[in-house]
Amino acid sequence: MKLTTKGRYAVTAMLDLALHGGQGPVTLADISARQEISLSYLEQLFSRLRRRDLVASIRGPGGGYHLSRGAADIYIADVVDAVNESLDTTRCGNKGDCQNGEKCLTHHLWSDLSDQIHQFLSGISLGDLMLRHEIRQVADRQNRRQSEGDSDTINTERLTIDQAPA
Repeated sequence: MKLTTKGRYAVTAMLDLALHGGQGPVTLADISARQEISLSYLEQLFSRLRRRDLVASIRGPGGGYHLSRGAADIYIADVVDAVNESLDTTRCGNKGDCQNGEKCLTHHLWSDLSDQIHQFLSGISLGDLMLRHEIRQVADRQNRRQSEGDSDTINTERLTIDQAPA
């Protein structure tokens, strides 16, 4: 079983939103910059997350996204399920037709593992992850890099404007 990019990015983006949402709506552009996920991909993911009522959007200047409920009430399995990510470890998609149209010898083992993974992720909330020291350290590092990048961009823009012919 391998969690694909879709599921990983959705969880990463939701955790970023949970960590930064206390300061008001968070733009997808900010999440994109911090997490190095393409903006168009985030738009697709957040469309699905919004349909499952995990996030809400605010339009207009100063708009962005926020969690639709508390971080402690949004579980990782909810996020993975919202983007239609499969946690299935069977090779037949849990249809039971893995060996010549019938269940293979280890079908139930892999099916049980899929259930265990989903149950594990159902017990971990965004709030739980936010409390982890190592996650806070990574978020702090990303925030520092983003603010350093923002100041570089502003300085570069000023130089370009100041140097432009009159």
